[in-house]
Amino acid sequence: MSNVETKPAQLRCGGETDGDRPAGTAPVEVLTAREVPLGGPRAMTVRRTLPQRSRTLIGAWCFADHYGPDDVSETGGMDVAPHPHTGLQTVSWLFTGEIEHRDSMGSHAYVRPGELNLMTGGHGISHSEVSTPRTTVLHGVQLWVALPEEHRAAERDFQHHAPEPVSIDGAEIRVFLGSLAGSVSPVRTFTPLLGAEIVLGPRASLTLAVDPGFEHGLLVDQGRVRLADAPLAPAELGYVPPGVDTLTVTNESDDVARTVLLGGTPFDEEIVMWWNFIGRSHEDIAKARDDWQNASDRFGAVEGYPGERLPAPALPNAVITPRGNPPRR
Repeated sequence: MSNVETKPAQLRCGGETDGDRPAGTAPVEVLTAREVPLGGPRAMTVRRTLPQRSRTLIGAWCFADHYGPDDVSETGGMDVAPHPHTGLQTVSWLFTGEIEHRDSMGSHAYVRPGELNLMTGGHGISHSEVSTPRTTVLHGVQLWVALPEEHRAAERDFQHHAPEPVSIDGAEIRVFLGSLAGSVSPVRTFTPLLGAEIVLGPRASLTLAVDPGFEHGLLVDQGRVRLADAPLAPAELGYVPPGVDTLTVTNESDDVARTVLLGGTPFDEEIVMWWNFIGRSHEDIAKARDDWQNASDRFGAVEGYPGERLPAPALPNAVITPRGNPPRR
């Protein structure tokens, strides 16, 4: 998915270090989303929880957009023309609706509820995303994963996986990346990661064994949820630093609650994010933008999209300045 803001934020993220914190404690930092319009007056609006000033990364997860449920007859649905990516993997996960994906590898696939599409754009890739005519309501999350230095020029790749649901303690879990509750995803990543949809029945409470080397973030899609002792409303994300080996998630309502759990080992590299590019310096971003604007072979071409590709916004006048997560406590 593209970040189609016309004036995208300039961010330098990561490189944070652990501070002192009592072992086994699980302080929860609650992150509130900001609304971002993706284009014109009928375009979708998404709720963005990563990156933001207080926290830019959770493991290698560096971007999290939550959207819908949108009635496409009113919003126009999703129609994102061919656009580029560098230095990242895109993770598409839907709750309702259907999106048609085309990329410069020649992949032509559909994003459907409960099915993962993961695209790798290291050195460069381009793709388009369009909600299909069968879609009446569009609802899901779009996530990015930063590639580590040794793999940030990785070759283009596309993976699809439909995880089997696991039922435990009144909850249904679909693990699309990593492992949780005895379920293991076969999808390849370049750093240790966890990604799972967790649907909780009314008043259900679930305690999950997790990797204490991971930091975690729980994004609430619907319902009133409590993570450890912290209440979370829809579109909020609860962050838990490394050092805990269990997470307790509770649905405090009489209706079904749905969440997405993200996790990973702390990402100790600084990255620069601008528009749809991830690099390590302002110069990396400027080069990627020039290559896209000049239609170089770096990004290839998307076949089958009935329209022009997205132009890149103008670069900021200033050099991208550092911005990272606060020290962990």
